[in-house]
Amino acid sequence: MRPHVRFLSDELAERILSEAMVLLDKLGVEIHNEGVLSLLAEHGARVDGDAGRARIPEDLVRRSIERAPGGIALFDSKGDKTHDLGGDRVHFTPGSAALNILDPESGKMRRPVTADYIRYAKLVSRLDHIASQSTAFIPADVPESISDSYRLFLSLLTCEKPVVTGAFTIDAFEIMKDLQVAVRGSAEALAEKPLTIFSCCPTSPLKWSDVTSQNVVDCARWSIPVEFISMPLSGFMAPVTLVGTLVQHTAETLSGVVISQCAKAGAPVLYGGSPAIFDVRYETTPMGAVETQMVDCAYAEIGKRLGLPTQAYISLSDAKLLDAQAGLESSMGATLAALSGINNISGPGMLDFESCQSLEKLVLDNEICGMVLRMVEGIEPKADFPSLPHFEELLKEGHLLIADHTRRHLRKEHYFPGPVIDRANRSRWLEEGGKSLGARAKEEVARRIESYRPASLSEETRNDLVRLMEKEAARAGLAKLPPRE
Repeated sequence: MRPHVRFLSDELAERILSEAMVLLDKLGVEIHNEGVLSLLAEHGARVDGDAGRARIPEDLVRRSIERAPGGIALFDSKGDKTHDLGGDRVHFTPGSAALNILDPESGKMRRPVTADYIRYAKLVSRLDHIASQSTAFIPADVPESISDSYRLFLSLLTCEKPVVTGAFTIDAFEIMKDLQVAVRGSAEALAEKPLTIFSCCPTSPLKWSDVTSQNVVDCARWSIPVEFISMPLSGFMAPVTLVGTLVQHTAETLSGVVISQCAKAGAPVLYGGSPAIFDVRYETTPMGAVETQMVDCAYAEIGKRLGLPTQAYISLSDAKLLDAQAGLESSMGATLAALSGINNISGPGMLDFESCQSLEKLVLDNEICGMVLRMVEGIEPKADFPSLPHFEELLKEGHLLIADHTRRHLRKEHYFPGPVIDRANRSRWLEEGGKSLGARAKEEVARRIESYRPASLSEETRNDLVRLMEKEAARAGLAKLPPRE
């Protein structure tokens, strides 16, 4: 039996949905994109052009939900299926778009550069329990105007796994789409085997910017999956109660579903988010707070109720170092998310309110993910009945270390983490250097990167990617891309 956790009764989930429908119909959403407003008007929304507001009737919302697919498959750069996003199937991906990286030598945060990103992508390629890459942090050695496409370029060039990404400008979408088409070979092949998920974020409360709403439309028209990242802040930019925050999150996310399905019926979407409570003591948005994690799991229940694949930023920490707080918050979030059956769990590697990525934390989180994935497999009998023969053998031999039953089921039944997790007795731990978690994680990062194997892109595809990126860089005034070796 697969273990599950729930935070909402059926009655409460339905009431939250009903209230969100009222908000969309009576208050609507503010949209700073005339083309998107016109699109919604064509499909039955009541649009006030002067106010830039679209009021969306419930029947349009319901039709849009019905048109959205109940599952999404993702494929790596080789064309092999890696994700089946739907049901209660769980996949982990690193957190995205951090401004800083935690330097393992100084222990301090700094701005990352291209070399850091290459090391990150190489590392992700060697992490068994991280199903996809993300454009995890923003290299500071290229112009900001091309940072979106540049991160995707480095990811596609270095690691074969699918990429969770996004664009901060409208213009960036075109080159990011072209990079994906270069890998797949054609637009049709990309639509058939999606390579990325784009994160698109409404602005709380109940607002879509020009850039983000256009990204939703562009992704829909190219059949690129979108995860909606609504970010209401309980007690600041949303009601202080968790239920009130869920009503707002539901309305904002459903407005995104409507935009995508009006652009193209059947466009792939994930019901996601990154809400948080607002800690009035420090004026911060703690992603590791238990209430933040509760909201994440609860909105995923609503997404599942609507038959949509789900996403959440939840397996991450607000700590500034790889310390006990980082492990506590990340493991608790990963556990609750998996027990909730969230399909795409974003956050491993992240620290400091989604602003910092740590490769050392990422290898630790990879082990947390492995443990959690074992947990959701649940407890099932494996040749355990009748049990009498096993116990007869135990009493006869004094142990079951080499029993047929043990050898047959040991690796499947027991998860064995890598060396970043210490399971040695004290004397052996001392003999091996008495290393701290940080030291073990640093060594594991180096070991995994050392075992890196280059992505199996053809030389022609590599050249196409470089040509596209060099052209984009030149347009931004960058004469030469930073070295990648």
